[in-house]
Amino acid sequence: MIVVSDTSPITSLAGIGRLELLQQLYSIVIIPQAVYDEMVRVGKAVPGALEVQTFAWIKTQQVSDFDRVSVLQADLDPGEAEAIILAMELNAELLLMDERSGRNIALSYGINVSGVLGVLLEAKRKGLISAVKPLMDQLINDVEFRVSSQLYTIILQSAGE
Repeated sequence: MIVVSDTSPITSLAGIGRLELLQQLYSIVIIPQAVYDEMVRVGKAVPGALEVQTFAWIKTQQVSDFDRVSVLQADLDPGEAEAIILAMELNAELLLMDERSGRNIALSYGINVSGVLGVLLEAKRKGLISAVKPLMDQLINDVEFRVSSQLYTIILQSAGE
């Protein structure tokens, strides 16, 4: 399974100490160079920055079509734009992205998209975690992940919690 990730799912899961869920679910996660740069070259500590540099299962790959990236950068940050284009270039089965505008654009291109909450739901379905709620609460409290009360309820219902 080819999985491409934007910055947020990696930093969010690393921020709560559960980055290993990505490896357990997908074996290998590919990030575009812009995502790597957003995490490593920002001049401050970012959760997951060391991991994207050292974990063999997180692969960095350059996009080929920078013209398409440029078009998307009118509406998205470089990491989101490159993640979408890389997912298309690799014919990825899944794009991990949390930002609504990027998700909407990816969906308009026919890309299958999930975010960190979808990762938690899948991890529970596969028995990798026992409950979604404590991890979702940790995301909200520890890494300031934004979840509307409506989405919070939907996720808990989906998890059977």
